[in-house]
Amino acid sequence: MRKNSIKNTRINGEVQRELCNIIRELKDPRVGIMTSVTHVEVTPDLKYCKAYVSVLGDEETKADTLAGLKSAVGFIRHQLAKTVNLRNTPQITFILDDSIEYGVRMSKMIDEVTSDDNE
Repeated sequence: MRKNSIKNTRINGEVQRELCNIIRELKDPRVGIMTSVTHVEVTPDLKYCKAYVSVLGDEETKADTLAGLKSAVGFIRHQLAKTVNLRNTPQITFILDDSIEYGVRMSKMIDEVTSDDNE
């Protein structure tokens, strides 16, 4: 796989920042309040974009948020086209990212093991 160029890295950061702002302003009740965009990958030709989102809550909240984002993808893409000046506005695919929860769970396990050793 090819490494990201500096230009592509800047585009990823800008798209991520704007997606965070757009999602925060969505009025869809299915989209959870604690939704954040953790990572964005825009293809070098600017046609497609994978947006990894993290949602705080149970499985039902995550599924509802993902469904709300997928139904609002046209509006989100339109708003992204207004705010970010790109040659092409990428088609956005939202993917649920569990890396933050995984990290918290591993941290708790490590804390449990170290507290058992101290006793």
